[in-house]
Amino acid sequence: EEGVNLAAHVETLEEVSQLTPELIKTGRWRSVELSRYDVYAPVKPVFAAREHPLTSLIRRVREAFVELGFQEVKGPLVELAFWNFDALFQPQDHPAREMHDTFYLAWPDRGRVPEGLAERVRAAHENGGGTGSKGWRYRWSVEEASRLILRTHTTATTIRYLAEHREPPVKVFSVDRIFRNEKVNWKRLAEFHQIEGILMDRGVGLKHLMGVIKEFYARLGLREVRFRPSYFPYTEPSAEVDVYLKELGKWVELGGMGVFRPEVTRPLGVEHPVLAWGLGLERLAIIIYGVEDIRELYRNDLSWIRSVVPIDLR
Repeated sequence: EEGVNLAAHVETLEEVSQLTPELIKTGRWRSVELSRYDVYAPVKPVFAAREHPLTSLIRRVREAFVELGFQEVKGPLVELAFWNFDALFQPQDHPAREMHDTFYLAWPDRGRVPEGLAERVRAAHENGGGTGSKGWRYRWSVEEASRLILRTHTTATTIRYLAEHREPPVKVFSVDRIFRNEKVNWKRLAEFHQIEGILMDRGVGLKHLMGVIKEFYARLGLREVRFRPSYFPYTEPSAEVDVYLKELGKWVELGGMGVFRPEVTRPLGVEHPVLAWGLGLERLAIIIYGVEDIRELYRNDLSWIRSVVPIDLR
């Protein structure tokens, strides 16, 4: 009201906004009034640096395999068709080797095939090479095997390693880029990553392979895993790997696996069983991060990178 002295009705309260070492040492903190913090008060946003979600997932994958006793290996992006296809007992007329699936280099277009190994691989393709198989029954061409390509899977890296390490145990994995001539859309890319691995040891078999894959996915929070019989030219038996997503209420295929055929291992001089798998990284990423379009992973959208939080899959 007019004429009322408001100052006489206002109580002045002295507050301390910072608890200092002097207040604590002297004990004065007991007699002062500490001001309250308003945790809801608007503040200027701070965008601290953070890992790209895909980089973070790759690190998690590496940690999972290292914890299981595996060693990471690396290989070239430009690869001989010999290591990418022929050493894996994939016939030279296989559709995956056509231009519409594989990127071939124009220059240089040829590399050097390892001679001694090439003759053993030739025998495996043409007549089985003493493995008990009849082979593919065609005339194998070293010219076709010497073509240079952008690798279509990181099995080319693990088979190279296996050719140089023929005594058990061998436990290696690779998480690296591969290239396929795919039409880019919401679920496919022409350049992406593959999670590859092999385990070679005395007496191992399909049940050990299933155990490794189950344990790997369990460490990423995916505990419901199933295996479906399948076919690959270089493994027998072979299987597809599916995981169950409670959020979607369905099974999703994430890769393939199997035991290398004798036509693959014998030319290399490997006498023991070799377990192998190839799993998709980007497909795993869209599940963990709840992304509907796989291209979102590479758009470098800062708002998405700053806000994305992995889905709890436990």
